[in-house]
Amino acid sequence: MSDSVWYQEGLRFQCTQCGNCCTGGPGAVWVTEEEIREIAEHLKKPIGEIRLMHTRPLRGKTSLNEFPNGDCTFFDGHTRTCKIYPARPKQCRTWPFWDSNLADEEAWNSLKQSCPGINQGNLVPLETIQQRAAEVHI
Repeated sequence: MSDSVWYQEGLRFQCTQCGNCCTGGPGAVWVTEEEIREIAEHLKKPIGEIRLMHTRPLRGKTSLNEFPNGDCTFFDGHTRTCKIYPARPKQCRTWPFWDSNLADEEAWNSLKQSCPGINQGNLVPLETIQQRAAEVHI
């Protein structure tokens, strides 16, 4: 049996800063207590305010809130940017290298419909992909 994966040679990905991964249908952006603290520090807000105004309990974990249209609570729709980019959660930092997106080539290529950075830019080596995928399991 081979240990190789379909993306053994790496994948091309270049974030275009389009904001599409922060918007759309309902979902979950899982956050840890440490990430909530980092967000609070970045925004210079009390951690309790961040918990109360920007998170919600969901399936036994904590997720960032969403606006009614599905956009992340920290997504600025006018500028299409993230208000907490330097302190964004691990789930956001590891996009698109999630288990679900790496399941097979079809799953990866289907992301192109919503993410213009898929199959664009420099080649991301296997080691980097594996490191990012190991950080979250989505």
